[in-house]
Amino acid sequence: MQYTPIEKRSGLTREEFLENYLKPRRPVIFTDLIKDWPATEKWTFDWFRKHHGDLEVPLVDNHIHDPDKYFQNAATMPFGEYLSLIEAGPTDLRIFLFDIFKKIPELANDIRFPTIMDGFVKNYKFMFFGGQNSEVNLHYDMDCSHVFLSQFQTRKKIIIFPPEESVRLYQHPFTVMSHVHPLNPDLDRFPAFKKANGYEGILEHGETIFIPSLWWHYIKYIDGGFGLALRANDSVFTLLKGGMNLARHTVVDKGMNSLLGPRWKKWKEDKAVERAESALV
Repeated sequence: MQYTPIEKRSGLTREEFLENYLKPRRPVIFTDLIKDWPATEKWTFDWFRKHHGDLEVPLVDNHIHDPDKYFQNAATMPFGEYLSLIEAGPTDLRIFLFDIFKKIPELANDIRFPTIMDGFVKNYKFMFFGGQNSEVNLHYDMDCSHVFLSQFQTRKKIIIFPPEESVRLYQHPFTVMSHVHPLNPDLDRFPAFKKANGYEGILEHGETIFIPSLWWHYIKYIDGGFGLALRANDSVFTLLKGGMNLARHTVVDKGMNSLLGPRWKKWKEDKAVERAESALV
């Protein structure tokens, strides 16, 4: 697959961002949105190990999206030990959707909520940690917020798709998930993916990607490292859509999975194929 590079911008004003990216729902990578954050230089592997290494952290592995797991933790580990693990080399163990600020409130002094747009949800500040080559499966965020994902110290590869590509991504009904691997797609199994239009970029230290609401994203850790996601809403409709997604997941999908197990999974896979085949016509 050939992907369009995600635009990188420096010195982007609020007015330019609102007009050229937020309103049309276009992704962009800021090279300098967090340049004034103390965290940008302060948060290193050594600093976290020295000051917060004893914190017990929850870990997930590649089974996180299995139908019978539903975001269950795979293990726990002292934070310092985990940081040494991801510095040492590849591992599929990740810290996922971790609100480290509840455990270490003073870390909030090291960041600033951007003024690039209104509507930042200040109670939801999540950090993500992963080892080299670990991956975040293709999905869009259930709450439908706009996401500002900032990277520290190392690099991530990000591939994203607009919501109109959902059918070609073989979205599983009643979920926000796809089983297509954007870097190594099985085109015999997912032929409609050949027509999907996506974007890619490398997120480096101190950079922030704006992922618009409902955009699909896949992430691969080029190096072991960590990032921080902030969320923002500019419309009541995104909040309503997020509520509907939560209901579909907790009531419909989770309930049917408990009731039917593999048969429900098979039905979703078949329905995703059926919808994608219509896109090939």
